[in-house]
Amino acid sequence: MGNKKPNKNNQLKNLATLSGIAIQMGVTIYLFVLLGKWLDAKFTQGKLFLIICTLLGVAISLYVVLKQVNKLNE
Repeated sequence: MGNKKPNKNNQLKNLATLSGIAIQMGVTIYLFVLLGKWLDAKFTQGKLFLIICTLLGVAISLYVVLKQVNKLNE
């Protein structure tokens, strides 16, 4: 009835997508940290922009990851 075998090519595609998620998250967060450091050097003496940009980078990367995982589950 509903006992389909998972397609091997589909499993490899999902594995490739999931393996890139860590790299994508790392790059996104790193770029937002660099933006925060640059904004702090340009406008303030503290680390306000660094903290805000880091949290924003984490939130955006989590949102993108959740969208990708939901797309894989469809």
